[in-house]
Amino acid sequence: MAGTIVVGVDGSGTARKAAEVARDLAAALGARLHVVSAFDTDRTEVFGSGSDRWIVSDAGEAEKVARDVAAALAAGELQVTYSSARGKPAEALVREADRLDASMIVVGNRRMQGLGRVLGSVANSVAHSASCDVYIANTYGAD
Repeated sequence: MAGTIVVGVDGSGTARKAAEVARDLAAALGARLHVVSAFDTDRTEVFGSGSDRWIVSDAGEAEKVARDVAAALAAGELQVTYSSARGKPAEALVREADRLDASMIVVGNRRMQGLGRVLGSVANSVAHSASCDVYIANTYGAD
């Protein structure tokens, strides 16, 4: 297969499980793995004391989540990259997959039952709008 597999993470146990499935798929298929965390706002806060200043932003926090998961998944010869992407999670994943010309997006099946199924889920939105294959990983019980 080769190419790139994109997976979205948000710090939850279900997203972590989907990322582990994506890692295993990428390793088995000889693909690269790209970990994405979405952020929907541009909120930024500055903290400081004296001349020391720290800037905390949604984009920075999203990138930290993606970086931490990517670092935890990296093993052997698997090439793992990460990024943060602005927008709602499903839109951000599809946009990143298009940007990278990915061959697959991996998402978890969280909120695909009950009320979540009626209101929509990231997996449902991605499956209906992706221009590449979508793998929906069973993540029930991960949270």
